[in-house]
Amino acid sequence: QVQLVESGGGLVQAGGSLRLSCAASGRTFSSYAMAWFRQAPGKERELSAAINWSGVNTHYADSVKGRFTISRDNAKNMVYLQMNRLKPEDTAIYYCAAGNRNDYRTPASYNYWGQGTQVTVSS
Repeated sequence: QVQLVESGGGLVQAGGSLRLSCAASGRTFSSYAMAWFRQAPGKERELSAAINWSGVNTHYADSVKGRFTISRDNAKNMVYLQMNRLKPEDTAIYYCAAGNRNDYRTPASYNYWGQGTQVTVSS
């Protein structure tokens, strides 16, 4: 089992940048695929970025591709989401998630969740 705690959210102007961090507990962090999901008001939660257990392979939603970068540090049990050129439509609660290491691209693979961190992008 793994516990996840996000940090780094906040208010930023359109065009700006934020870096989200996710600290994971447990000795088997490298056993999990990791991802960032987001949920905007009135919308369903969606997968934004995912990374496989080793960090070699990544996957992005079309809406964030080229602007967001997911990375991980297995030695520190950390996952990051660097968000550049932010847009008002990126406003959402962002959740860190852990899941099946062999299926990092599939949203249904993720079954451990953090509490979320709010990101607000003003126009």
